[in-house]
Amino acid sequence: MRLPGSFRDPAGHVFVSEGTLYRQIEPAGREAYQRLMQSGLYESLVRDHLLVSHEDLGSPLGQPHATLIRPERVPMVSYPYEWCFSQLRDAALAMLAVARQALKFGMVLKDASAYNIQFLRGRPVLIDTLSFEPYAGGPWVAYRQFCQHFYAPLLLWSVTDPRLARLSQVFIDGVPLSLASKLLPRRSWLKPGALFHIHMHAAAERKLSGGAHTPSSGPRPSGSGHIEPLLESLERAVTATRWTPKSEWASYYSDQPSYVPEAFAKKLDLVTGWLNRLQPATVWDVGANTGQFSKVAAKQGAHTVALDSDPACVETLYREARAEKLETLLPLVADLANPSPAIGWANVERQTLEQRGPADLVLALAVIHHLAIGNNVPLSAVADYFARIGRRAIVEFVPKSDPMVQRMLASRADVFDSYTAEEFERAFSARFTIEQRAVISTSDRLLYLMTAL
Repeated sequence: MRLPGSFRDPAGHVFVSEGTLYRQIEPAGREAYQRLMQSGLYESLVRDHLLVSHEDLGSPLGQPHATLIRPERVPMVSYPYEWCFSQLRDAALAMLAVARQALKFGMVLKDASAYNIQFLRGRPVLIDTLSFEPYAGGPWVAYRQFCQHFYAPLLLWSVTDPRLARLSQVFIDGVPLSLASKLLPRRSWLKPGALFHIHMHAAAERKLSGGAHTPSSGPRPSGSGHIEPLLESLERAVTATRWTPKSEWASYYSDQPSYVPEAFAKKLDLVTGWLNRLQPATVWDVGANTGQFSKVAAKQGAHTVALDSDPACVETLYREARAEKLETLLPLVADLANPSPAIGWANVERQTLEQRGPADLVLALAVIHHLAIGNNVPLSAVADYFARIGRRAIVEFVPKSDPMVQRMLASRADVFDSYTAEEFERAFSARFTIEQRAVISTSDRLLYLMTAL
């Protein structure tokens, strides 16, 4: 089955057969692929953890002029609009590192799409083996694409507002430089990187808009020596971007009255014990906050995706996971009340969050009240969604007596008559078998272990 999003490159496509991922290289891409493999570039990039490795399977049956390879599969595909600031920044620097290495081997990156980067064992890696071609001189054709996919979103996030990162979801081909130039504050004109790569770049595009389209407004002299300074300039500009995460939710477990040390210890003990008994291969922690429980799952060996709508929480967790070398932990920015949709051509290029599941286990701790009361989602609908994204679930029910729920209800009328433990169990029993139910000591909160029907 050809993957729905793999159709734009005439050099090849990706497909799945019997659960195994393959990439077929067509005759149009075979020469560049052979150059990649024979030049030593492939070995260099794989050694530096910058390119996904693959096994060459030779020509597929009946297609002697094509080549079949079996790439290492990424456990969870993610998209740029789901990354935190440092993930996007690390991905940008990885792309530039790949481009600089390619030049040393007489090749060049012909595109710089952020969708060609995925996170594997905690690192950003290039997954498109066909992104290379022999370098014959001239400007870097992927320059504008890099600025639209990486540098413009990073600047908008760090200088203007983190919420503008969602523009990458609206503009699947990258944030238009003319739009980025308008949204950036005046002080950004004083930053050399922003001035050259965004404002002047956008101005050059406007000037050329009446004539033939060119993919890059960067330097035009031939020779790899003229691309190298551009890559170095972009690297300095990306490295210079900064963002300090600030959020009331980042200190949730330490500051909230619902969790005295004894209650938190009991909850941690229960979750740890259930995880240890179940040994799930994949875990999705929905509403993960700063990932205390995501880390427990990751340290037990589960490939864990920590999802939270607060970019500051995800940023904090990503930095910690990187520092602690938690290679099985992938934090992502995702609003469970409005999860990532299917977008792109015919709404099939980029998958929904649900389509990338199900996980072996869903962790839903301290999140039910935010969905049911904060977003008016019926408990039955929550149960239905959880059953679609996970084979098992550990779910925490937070009753109305809890200080956090009382705080939520203080600013709105309490019309949630069905928000009770009894109704919660009734709703979830329609989609799950409730295996265990435990009271979190010194609190009114309940913890459930369930298996989807």
